[in-house]
Amino acid sequence: MPSWLDQLPDTRCQPLVTYHRRFLCWWGLLLFGLGLGSRRSADNDLGDLECAILHNLNLLANTDQNTLPVTKTLDHFIGHVGSPAFAQLLRQHTQRLIRMKALDDFRFQGDFVAAIDGTGYLSFSHCHCPQCLTQKHSSGEVSYLHPVLEAKLLTSTGLAFSLASEFIENPPGRTPADYQAQKQDCELKAFDRLATTLKASFPQLRLCLNFDALYACGRAFAICQENHWHCVMTFKEGSLPALWQEFQALLKLQPEQKLAAKLPDKTRRVYRWVEHLPYIDSQKRSWTLGAILCEETSPAGEKTTFAWLTNVAVHRQSVIAIADQVGRLRVKIGNEGFNVQKNSGLNLEHVFSQDWDHAKAYYYLLQIGHLLMQLLHHNSLHQALAKQYGRRSVLALWGALKKIPQRLLEAFRYFLLPEADFDVKAATRCHISLNSS
Repeated sequence: MPSWLDQLPDTRCQPLVTYHRRFLCWWGLLLFGLGLGSRRSADNDLGDLECAILHNLNLLANTDQNTLPVTKTLDHFIGHVGSPAFAQLLRQHTQRLIRMKALDDFRFQGDFVAAIDGTGYLSFSHCHCPQCLTQKHSSGEVSYLHPVLEAKLLTSTGLAFSLASEFIENPPGRTPADYQAQKQDCELKAFDRLATTLKASFPQLRLCLNFDALYACGRAFAICQENHWHCVMTFKEGSLPALWQEFQALLKLQPEQKLAAKLPDKTRRVYRWVEHLPYIDSQKRSWTLGAILCEETSPAGEKTTFAWLTNVAVHRQSVIAIADQVGRLRVKIGNEGFNVQKNSGLNLEHVFSQDWDHAKAYYYLLQIGHLLMQLLHHNSLHQALAKQYGRRSVLALWGALKKIPQRLLEAFRYFLLPEADFDVKAATRCHISLNSS
């Protein structure tokens, strides 16, 4: 990471610079990696020279600072770096994990599974900037929003790494008077831009994209075909009613295309599928898709139905894998992705800066902080520590995920990290793997 941080652009007047860029970047990452939740908390919890913080931060950043900054200094630095550079820093982390093959055990038929979904980021009761989206409520009040569209690489073990982000925002230069007269940005428009970024960042990466029912349209199929991506998307009657009716009719004509499975907890699943489902989109483009229906019955007798559309070849040997290893994996972008970032100390929806470009930079720093925390949670040494204390998992060791950054904060404040632990040559002899069980 040090070489990556040295490559960040820095337009500060260098003769007047007090804090090295590496030092300030680590200060920003600790804001999220230690679950501090706000800039004020960082100033309160990290601004104590009598603690071990300065020593430990210098070791992390490979610097020799003799004072600690405040987060106003960090915010000033972020303004001189710019959010695109932090987006590139995030990509470098994910690219490194992929190139070192640390995630290869989680591929599906050679593809990485990446879910596409939007989430709320910032919300205001006033017009924050011309790029805000607006939402008018029944009461007449208007909310001003900054949502974001994410492509997150997902694994069955609960990892959710950001591959690319696209902010859903109106073009610069709009005024409140324009909001009613012009169409706003939306998820589907943002996906056009996200796909371009994703392909440029990972041109050779094999992907299977996981969508919700909003993307069940020719627009998404065409983008996936153009970029040679596979896709699996939620199939609902309300999104494509004519295609759903045809799917139901073809299921009745092919009763032999049926498989049943019983899980260890006695949940029963019945899979049915159609291999060649024709679809003509609004642009008169023809598609041939596979469709899967899964009827699940819990031990208590409760029934739930799931369905997916896909351009992956669906047949008897692949139908369960597509449903279980891709279709069902989508829930993790909400649970292990957005929910953790909002409710486990990362504080995704907090306004870290009123400046919109600064706020984007904090978003990317949050994604890097979350990535590093996931690596800490899932690495083999942490698993071994849990077993040493007689616990079945890291979660059982600490009691809750949010406890991990809390314990790290305590250690960072009161424990002097050994300098030997930061020996680069010694570190090259170590191999820490990710738990894939």
